[in-house]
Amino acid sequence: MAEKNSPVNGHLVVIRDLTWGTYIMAGGLTQSGGVAKNIWDTVLKKVKGREGEMASCLILGLGGGSIAKIVRRLWKNSGIVGVEIDPMMVELGEQYLGLKEVGVNQKITDASDFLKENRETFDLICVDTYVGDAYPQKFEEEDFLVLIKGHLQKQGMVIFNRLYYGEKRPLAMKFLKKLEKVFGKVEIVFPEANVMFICQPSPATIDLDKGVK
Repeated sequence: MAEKNSPVNGHLVVIRDLTWGTYIMAGGLTQSGGVAKNIWDTVLKKVKGREGEMASCLILGLGGGSIAKIVRRLWKNSGIVGVEIDPMMVELGEQYLGLKEVGVNQKITDASDFLKENRETFDLICVDTYVGDAYPQKFEEEDFLVLIKGHLQKQGMVIFNRLYYGEKRPLAMKFLKKLEKVFGKVEIVFPEANVMFICQPSPATIDLDKGVK
C-alpha cells in the first residue's frame, strides 16, 4: 500500500491482507496493527477486566497508534498521551490505521526526554519502544525504569512489551530481573511470541500468569 524510508526505523511498509488487516512493518517485524495489535489487545483486556477504569494513559512508543486505539475502545474517556520519536510512523498511522480519530495528545520526542521534562502522572503506562526487532539499551537501564515509576499514579501500572523467541528469551528474562528491583509486583503474560510484564509499585509477591517458559 505504501512505503517510506525512516531515519529512525529504516524501511517502513504498510501492508493490507485478509488475515491481519492493515499493519505497518519495519525491520521485518509488525510494528503497528496486525499481530502487534492482537498482543496488546490480549493484555489490555485482561487489565480492563481486573482493574476497571483508567482515567489517564501514557504510551511510550505510539507508533501507528495500535495501543491507543485499544485504550480508547476499552476506556472511552481516558486521556491519552502518545510519545513517538519517529514522525513517519505517526504519519502512516494517521493515513492508514485511523490514528487521527482516536484523540491522542501526540508528542514527537524521545521517551526518556519526555519523562524528564514532564511531571504528569498516569494510571496506565504502556511501553513498546522497539526499533525494528531491537530494544534500545537505554530503555533497559534501571534509571529509566525508576523514571517511569515516578510517573505512575499511586495505584497505577506499567506494561512492557518484549519479544520472546530464540535469543530474545534470555534478554527478556534479564530485563525481568531489573523490573523486579524497581517495582513491587511484576506479573507475566505470554501472548503470541512476546512476553508482557505488568508492573505495579505496591509491594507484593510476583504473580506469574503462566510461569516462566
